[in-house]
Amino acid sequence: MKRIVILLLLQGYLMAATLLHVDVNGVKVPVIFEQDKNLPLATVEFIFRDSGALASKKAGLASLSADLLNEGTKKEGSFKFAKDLEDRAIEFSTNVGRETFVFTIESLKEQFDFGLKKLMELLNDPNYTQEAFKSVQQKRLGILARKKDDFDYIAANGLRSLLFPNTPLALPQLGTIESIKSLELKDLEDFIKSHLFLNNLIVVVGGDFTQEEVQKLTKEFATNLKQGKVEPIPHFRVSEKNTTKEQYEPTKQAYIYFGAPYDINVSDKRQKVIGKVASFVLGSSGFGSRLMEEIRVKRGLAYSAYSRFVVNKTHQYFSGYLQTKLESQKEAMDVVQKVIDDFIQKGITKEELEAAKKFFLGSEPLRSETLSQRLNRAFHEYYSGLGLNFVQEELAIIESLKLDEVNEFIKNHPEIKQLSFFVVTAKK
Repeated sequence: MKRIVILLLLQGYLMAATLLHVDVNGVKVPVIFEQDKNLPLATVEFIFRDSGALASKKAGLASLSADLLNEGTKKEGSFKFAKDLEDRAIEFSTNVGRETFVFTIESLKEQFDFGLKKLMELLNDPNYTQEAFKSVQQKRLGILARKKDDFDYIAANGLRSLLFPNTPLALPQLGTIESIKSLELKDLEDFIKSHLFLNNLIVVVGGDFTQEEVQKLTKEFATNLKQGKVEPIPHFRVSEKNTTKEQYEPTKQAYIYFGAPYDINVSDKRQKVIGKVASFVLGSSGFGSRLMEEIRVKRGLAYSAYSRFVVNKTHQYFSGYLQTKLESQKEAMDVVQKVIDDFIQKGITKEELEAAKKFFLGSEPLRSETLSQRLNRAFHEYYSGLGLNFVQEELAIIESLKLDEVNEFIKNHPEIKQLSFFVVTAKK
């Protein structure tokens, strides 16, 4: 009965997510669309695949390019461009992830056409001036200067450099002071021109639109894009070396970040779901997780401890973190290793599996309350190859899981014991 109620709730939110393909100059542009007539709102994202930080040759190049496109057009400059949007309560932004470059427009439905017009003006006349470039460059240098005291940031980047050495994943997405200083305006121009193509466009639309309007706005935007060759991003594997590295800073806490390989078949939906449940029990559920129980509750070594399985198209790995007293650093690292060793050897209990099921089945509707949540999920489902509305299939898998199946999965992933540690600490 519980399952039926949950699925009925979810159907009201998720069944409306549909996939369209709009023909633009011979290219079938995928469009993810959910109609929502509750309020006269519009939320639209124009997403370019294989155009994020992993596609840039210099650290910070992709994100600084996005910052430059937030500086408005060359004709109007950043102030007038932003004011025109603000006067109509239109929220516009450009940002990048590790794999994507994204333009976002959020507005009242009646103002969306104006927002789309401004975006096309921006792409036709970017603010490629030294003044705009120096502005975003100086802002980024200021951010990076402040990051020197952000020990979580330092440790997180340090861990990626251990797990993915000599790859773009080892580079900080924001760049470094040295890499940002080395960039020139032409670098940003070339990156934008060589990555924003019709061929790698995905459109995500939500709000008070009809399918005809969605097709029209897609064609209006995409017709202005050039076709080009999209270079696929390679798959990155975690280093098999077990490495521990310390970086000394003036800190009174030890910032411990750890990670390991996680070899999973990303095309196997059931395996991905089992991994999600296993991750929940091990370290991603907060209080009640194995890591939190052993590190905080039993030993009082840290306020919190967290771990998760990261599964992306281009890379998969296991990672986690905690903070502890300087004098407890070694003990905390030993406990992390022991918890994971025991997890692989003994698996989880029936009570832990039932608690995980209860959480996922009971809380799922709360993660699909807003249009933004549903659109983000729909894009992730499409981009990762799961298929739209996979959440319903995922809940059915979770409900059907047996303890032996979960523990067999855990036993088959001993690679997560091959931990590397990056620790920001103080000199003894």
